[in-house]
Amino acid sequence: MAESLDTTDWSILAELQRDGRVPLTELARRVSLSASATTERVRRLEAAGVISGYRAVVDLGKVGYAVLAVVRLKYPGSRHEPLHRLLGERTEILECLRTTGDDCYTLKITATSMAHLEKVVDELARFGSTTTNIVYSETLPFRGPHAPVPSNG
Repeated sequence: MAESLDTTDWSILAELQRDGRVPLTELARRVSLSASATTERVRRLEAAGVISGYRAVVDLGKVGYAVLAVVRLKYPGSRHEPLHRLLGERTEILECLRTTGDDCYTLKITATSMAHLEKVVDELARFGSTTTNIVYSETLPFRGPHAPVPSNG
């Protein structure tokens, strides 16, 4: 699908990533299309799975989660189902990426306190060794993809 995304599709995606609740008529105005053409493009992007959902961005500190950490997990062996079960149970684990290199997983975890974080990390440590980094600030929060820059080759 990426090959068939044109500049208008990318404009729609950029606007929806900025504000997923923008009315379709306003979105149409921003991307210089009619409301019906914009609605059709959004539906096509949703049907193709390019747009996989809409969600609220929550300020963690304002809802009581003052601690944010990145935890790397070295997971020995090949039976990952127990870890996957824990990921489903622990809502403090916001994101989990399976990676190459020495660490098998990189997790983004939020907690109400350092003691709370310690409890979650202790649960992860059952699966292998962990390295925890506390986040001071989000220098660049997640922003989603934008149109690729054309290459000169």
